[in-house]
Parts: sequence; structure tokens; C-alpha cells
Amino acid sequence: MSEDQASVGLISSGSDYELLGTDDGALFILRSKADFFTAHLRGEDAARFRADYDTIRQQYPEWKPDQTLAQLWDQGGYSWLAAQEAD
Repeated sequence: MSEDQASVGLISSGSDYELLGTDDGALFILRSKADFFTAHLRGEDAARFRADYDTIRQQYPEWKPDQTLAQLWDQGGYSWLAAQEAD
């Protein structure tokens, strides 16, 4: 298990997307389960992601995890930071 995986916890999960992160917000891992791609967000990317995630959750509190995470993945542009997962 990598250092990242050992220090993160599940924040949100749906059938298509999963969000993990550290307690201090220094790292977020956004996964597209269907595409097998993962974005590791650190530093300024993590800070921007936290702000975007909080904004969407406030604007659309009724959204399910997949709706929220898909919005960030597609419209938020975080898919551009993703890499294909290793086998």
C-alpha cells in the first residue's frame, strides 16, 4: 500500500466516482471508477478542489455523491489532472 493510500480516508463514494482525502485537506484523491482514472490533488490543486467541493455541496445539498463528483470531474476540470490507474 502506498503512503497516500495509508493516510487517506473515504469522504464520498458513489457507483461511478470516489473521493478520498487526508484529515488536514493536504491531499484529495478523486477516482473515476468506470474509467479507472485517478486525480491526486495536492497543494494549490487541493485547496482549489476543497473550495469547489464545498461550493457545490452548499449549492446542491440534495445531490448524490456521483452527481457532485461527476460535476467536479467534468465541469471542474479535475479529469485533466488524472492518470490511468495501474493494474
